[in-house]
Amino acid sequence: MLNKVPEVTIWFWIIKILCTTVGESFADWINMNLGVGLLNTALIFTGALAAVLAWQLSASRYVPFVYWLTVVVVSVTGTLYTDILTDSQGVPLALSSSVFAGVLALVFGIWYVRERTLSVHSISTRPRELFYWLAVLVTFALGTATGDWTLELTGWTAGVSVLLPLGLIAAVIVGWRLGANAVLSFWLAYILTRPLGANLGDWLGSPSGDGGLGLGTALTSAIFLVAILATVVYLTRSHSDVIEAQEPTRTPRTPSPARERGMLAYYAVVAVAATALLAWANHQPHAAASEEDTPAPVAGHINSQEATSPFPPADIAKFRTITADTLAKVNSGDQRAATSRVTDLETAWDEDQSTLEPKSEKAWGFLDGEIDQVLKAVRAPHPDKATEADALNTLLTSLGGTT
Repeated sequence: MLNKVPEVTIWFWIIKILCTTVGESFADWINMNLGVGLLNTALIFTGALAAVLAWQLSASRYVPFVYWLTVVVVSVTGTLYTDILTDSQGVPLALSSSVFAGVLALVFGIWYVRERTLSVHSISTRPRELFYWLAVLVTFALGTATGDWTLELTGWTAGVSVLLPLGLIAAVIVGWRLGANAVLSFWLAYILTRPLGANLGDWLGSPSGDGGLGLGTALTSAIFLVAILATVVYLTRSHSDVIEAQEPTRTPRTPSPARERGMLAYYAVVAVAATALLAWANHQPHAAASEEDTPAPVAGHINSQEATSPFPPADIAKFRTITADTLAKVNSGDQRAATSRVTDLETAWDEDQSTLEPKSEKAWGFLDGEIDQVLKAVRAPHPDKATEADALNTLLTSLGGTT
């Protein structure tokens, strides 16, 4: 069997970032618009992953369309697994990041002990290919968790947060050019492309009030899917990402062991610097803390008519339905379903911010503050049913519903 992974060129990294970006935005769009819920969406994509992975494994050589389709589906699935732990199970991002890091280390350890190499240029046997795709899946889950954890720690907007993984990838490139181990450098960059792509997708799709460009998840997904398709078509025609079997004389650059050890120290310094930056940002006043500790910047209470009349009735009815559904799940004791359903409320509200807020900043800010209280209550590490019901009933009343 020939090598099943494309040549790692600039094209590889371009399409990899495209895939990571479309993965999160497309999953969010399906979860919100099809109304199937987070868990069901994950089950759908797990089935899709099994199908496309079987197709990829059955191929006798690298086929651009099949390979990159698998990467896209893996990116969506890995993201959903992290979202389920965070949104449905209430697992702290620090814990999920640590768990996924440990799982990835275990996968790499078993892979290396069995095959004596982690190089993607040696994916020429079935066991190595299985190890490769398992590692890729875990890197997507890990990258999503660490990316979201970064936002939680710092309160940065998605646009600003893009700079951290971008800077770290640049540092990895510098390290590789100066003699760092090529396999280690590859996997470090591979992991970092996930938070880069996810933050890029959030930046493009988020409402302008949240620091985004307001394109929405549907348009963002469409743009990146078209870009992926165009790139795959180009690679299929040009074969610029194919490792030629007739190049046995090509020998990779092999830095001295002393140089590789020195560059390990360089990577350690970069890691310490990134950690220090995150710790510093965490101790600065930022929006995340303000949103959790204080209500929206609107003085006084307004009645249901004042809160809803500026907005289209269809939009208010949508928010009211989701709120009522969440309340019913809380009352029935199904916390997992309530946490999943409240995510639909958050997503729908954020999607409509760019059109609703200009109609009445006062009414929008008032409802936004009540929705924040609902999210805080339902997603608490140890949810209190009475607190959840109180927040949901308050929002439902403001939306013109009955409690």
